[in-house]
Amino acid sequence: MQEELEKRWRLILGGQTRQELDVVLTKQETGIDNTLEALYNSDRKGGLGPSSPNVSRWLGDIREYFPQTVVKVMQQDAIKRINLTSMLNEPEILGTLIPDVHLVANLMTLGRAIPQKTKATARLVVQKVVDELMQKLMTPTQQAIIGSLNRSARNRRPKHNEINWAETIKRNLKHYQPEYKTVIPETRIGYGRKRKSMKDIVLCLDQSGSMGTSVVYSGIFGAVMASIPAITTKMVVFDTEVADLTEELHDPVDLLFGVQLGGGTDISKALTYCAQIITKPLDTVLILITDLYEGGNLEAMKNMAAQLVNNGVQLITILALNDDGSTAFDHHNAEFLSSLGVPVFACTPDLFPELMAAALNKQDINQWAGDHDIKVHAK
Repeated sequence: MQEELEKRWRLILGGQTRQELDVVLTKQETGIDNTLEALYNSDRKGGLGPSSPNVSRWLGDIREYFPQTVVKVMQQDAIKRINLTSMLNEPEILGTLIPDVHLVANLMTLGRAIPQKTKATARLVVQKVVDELMQKLMTPTQQAIIGSLNRSARNRRPKHNEINWAETIKRNLKHYQPEYKTVIPETRIGYGRKRKSMKDIVLCLDQSGSMGTSVVYSGIFGAVMASIPAITTKMVVFDTEVADLTEELHDPVDLLFGVQLGGGTDISKALTYCAQIITKPLDTVLILITDLYEGGNLEAMKNMAAQLVNNGVQLITILALNDDGSTAFDHHNAEFLSSLGVPVFACTPDLFPELMAAALNKQDINQWAGDHDIKVHAK
């Protein structure tokens, strides 16, 4: 037990403890030690350096020694510590990485700087992550939103093609006629789905560098919501300029490649554009996803936010849409929006479908957040 404990401390503390902890490592343990040393003690030993073969070999080693969840963390650490970002331009390096949302965010940061020889590999990486997220998030998102719309649209005088037969039969079982083996549908329940659009949703995304994973998840959710006929979904991204990517929602991979992470932030300009494309304020949910660090006209941003709220738009500010559910943000601007009655909080992807369902049902979003132990930033 003592020897095992010393080995663990030896691997945790690194090679500088060789003299203090006189333990013998197995071949596998030595391999683990070397991969950790190359990354986390790179400032002492030169680490992985700029050599592509070294990096490729190291990426293969960590996949051999560690589970996938740990590999993803070490990849992100490598991108930060040894400037692995520059090597994402090399197909042979990119092809050895395990795809995840953080890697996609880094590729989006590189954007147009990715050389032609690497674009095909980069697209495959993004496609794999998009497919995995779509498989994970599509069903709960569609179920939550469609269920919400069905409840809000229920009516007692539906047309024949709008009848919800399952609910209608359930409600009329007391009118079952044994001799005819049938149910008399005295009360008909319908959802009125033939309406062009019951609700409009505008996703307004800050594409500054700090919002990388939030943009990835938002793009996926935007594509899913765009597939629901009963709502109209629009996607707007911004830094110091505004781009409308609504036409790209049918292909989330193209959408993500259309995002250019980095640069400044002009929330005022983005909200002004959103105000121009909103045609049904009372039936519109505007999701502003940003850390609220305004680089444009602060007073104009505040005035435009107030105008949207006064016009009846349901404005919700998401500080981050990521697995951590947290981010750094501008507290003063968060307090101002809260004073307008705008909910301001960070959200994890697994709760976003429920959030949208609650918003479409015009529930108290601050109460919804409290029920889910989400910290709401209030004035």
